[in-house]
Amino acid sequence: MKMNILLLDDEPIELEQLELLIHSHFPTWTIYKALFGSNAIELAEKMATDGKQFQLALMDIKLPGRNGLEVAGKLKELMPSIEIIIVSAFQNFDYAKQSIHLKVIDYLVKPVMERELIASIHSFLNEHPEYNIHTEVVQEVMQLVKNDYNLPLKLSEIANKLHINASYLSRLFSEEVGTSFSDYLLNYRVEKAKNLLLSQKRWPIQRIAEECGFNSQHYFSSAFKKITSCTPKEYRNKGIA
Repeated sequence: MKMNILLLDDEPIELEQLELLIHSHFPTWTIYKALFGSNAIELAEKMATDGKQFQLALMDIKLPGRNGLEVAGKLKELMPSIEIIIVSAFQNFDYAKQSIHLKVIDYLVKPVMERELIASIHSFLNEHPEYNIHTEVVQEVMQLVKNDYNLPLKLSEIANKLHINASYLSRLFSEEVGTSFSDYLLNYRVEKAKNLLLSQKRWPIQRIAEECGFNSQHYFSSAFKKITSCTPKEYRNKGIA
């Protein structure tokens, strides 16, 4: 099932960081971002009109205009099956109490630690196995990508290692993950590159390309721009950190 995630926060930097963290673990998920509660509701209304669904929303409480919990309630009206994780700088008992009433699945306090965020998302997936229906062999392939994305990886060689027909594995991977192995690997490498571009600002682009498994800087820059709509240098110069 295609995963559509909604992020709501009035700080663009927070949105970028959440997107980066989620995509580094779940590169095929489609992420929608909103700066205001009204934007989030408009997105949800359009999704519902198109017959689509947000499976999960991560949202702040303190927002300009509509209160985040009010927005959460509206989202639940539009999409009763949506699950919500609150991400807030406020450790406020009243907010927490209202969150419980809305049946949010977690309340994370900023600054969010990566392990806490991913643990919360995994709890969501454990409660909704229909969103995480990868067979054991596909999970093995995804784990190989996570461990060895910086090395040359070919699905045919992975299939041989797992003693599985390569065509069958390719079809199985595409059916379960929703994208081809090559696109999954490329997206994963680009997400890792985005992280290094911001965390290792003194590294030349060539080194980042090599660290993320790209065999040339030209191909890296071309692939990066195709996926992110900006060059690696432009992305770094945004100063998101």
